[in-house]
Amino acid sequence: MIGRLTGVIAEKSPPQVLIDVQGVGYEVDVPMSTFYNLPALGERVSLLTHFVVREDAQILFGFLSAEERSTFKQLIKISGVGPRMALSLLSGLSVAELAQAVVRQDTGRLIKVPGVGKKTAERLLLELKGKLGTELALPVSFDQGNQADILQALIALGYSEKEAATALKALPAAVGVSDGIKLALKSLSR
Repeated sequence: MIGRLTGVIAEKSPPQVLIDVQGVGYEVDVPMSTFYNLPALGERVSLLTHFVVREDAQILFGFLSAEERSTFKQLIKISGVGPRMALSLLSGLSVAELAQAVVRQDTGRLIKVPGVGKKTAERLLLELKGKLGTELALPVSFDQGNQADILQALIALGYSEKEAATALKALPAAVGVSDGIKLALKSLSR
């Protein structure tokens, strides 16, 4: 029904923003990834939206990118995942991180998001398999088990997922876990 709003940011109160569109104020719930990238109060913004009508409420959700909105729509189709949990997932993980978790079937990454338990994480991974993250699929020649272990080791050492993923791309295809960790640490220390 409401696909996009363009107006001036009147208020910011995480996770909600008030957008003044020619004198009408729209309360829009946004994921934290969108919230942190919003312009300052009084500045113009354009948000892609998704309108949810329930028996007890009408809620407008906003996103800065079409990718986030389509992922949100994909998430709320899953049984047991409502708009609030989908918003929480997009606040805790970027679309790319969520896609990587789906490709790797990494329940541990999803469980870190508040409100997501083990069963919900498993259902999310099962339902999203093949629908999200197919463009991030790893080359077949690479041992995905080793890569996942190396990635987890780098994250445990304090590197961000983005840094760890970048280091993994530079590794040879048939590297073992211990050698992979050493090589990744060398490339990260440069």
